[in-house]
Amino acid sequence: MGEVKITAITEPPEVGGTATLAGGGPVSGAEDARAAASVAPADGVPAPRPRAEATDTAERIQHSAIITGAASGIGRAVAIRLAADGFVVTVADLPSHRTDLEHLVDHIIEAGGKAYPAAVDVTDAHLVTALVDGHAKVLGGLDVMVANAGIAITAPMLEMAPEQFERTLQVNTVGVFNCYQAAARAMIAGGRGGRLIAAASVSAHRSGAGQGAYSASKFAVRGFNQAVALELAEHGITANVYSPGVVRTSMTDGIDEAFTARRGTEPGSKPTALRNDIALGRLEEPEDVAGVVSFLASADAAYVTGQSIIVDGGMYLG
Repeated sequence: MGEVKITAITEPPEVGGTATLAGGGPVSGAEDARAAASVAPADGVPAPRPRAEATDTAERIQHSAIITGAASGIGRAVAIRLAADGFVVTVADLPSHRTDLEHLVDHIIEAGGKAYPAAVDVTDAHLVTALVDGHAKVLGGLDVMVANAGIAITAPMLEMAPEQFERTLQVNTVGVFNCYQAAARAMIAGGRGGRLIAAASVSAHRSGAGQGAYSASKFAVRGFNQAVALELAEHGITANVYSPGVVRTSMTDGIDEAFTARRGTEPGSKPTALRNDIALGRLEEPEDVAGVVSFLASADAAYVTGQSIIVDGGMYLG
């Protein structure tokens, strides 16, 4: 397989800003290979073929996905899973995570997958549009958008700065809006439908003390997703969110640090306490979430839209 690099992919002239895929931009050094995928059926359901049936025929559509917040945690696990499912993936995160993205791309390629890294801030609509347009131009369209990027600020309402609340909404909610809008426009233009998938949380169903900003942002994502599902059904586009519980990620570590610092408890005590409320008796792994995203991106989820799939091991039963 020859090495093909995407270089200088930017948005159309009328859109400001720049987002690039590998090769001369903020993130570089990734290898491209064509996806092992067949043409999507009329209803827009991605239908990846086994890698053994891959073809370099120019006429064959490459089924592809974009995953934001992909440098670590759930996003990384989702990217690895979708690549294993046969999608060509663009893994996107902030420029400061360049090294982690390059390592992720290397991992996917070594496993036989196809991946590009991309630098983008999901709060910038112009950059997200540039990312989607560049991806669709090079890969012949976009089938799945996984708007996974997010942050968690833990603070009681009385002590929270307005800037903290606003920043949480900008990343977690406006970021999803930007990804959904840009991806939906590309999917409609492509005419083969697609999948919009976003990160919500168990906190989108039940809030908790110190989680006001985070919970508000995730409730908003859940409601927004329902509206999008209704609006885009006629285009063969589904919209769903996944709602994890307590996952072993750096975000959970940050929440634990905030709680333990405030209460003077031992590091790790917050996840340990929460584990007692999980029916399956263990903390969640990123791969647990990735499996659900894989389902939502698959042909098996063709009749699922507007839903929040709770993936929490039985912590929240409602």
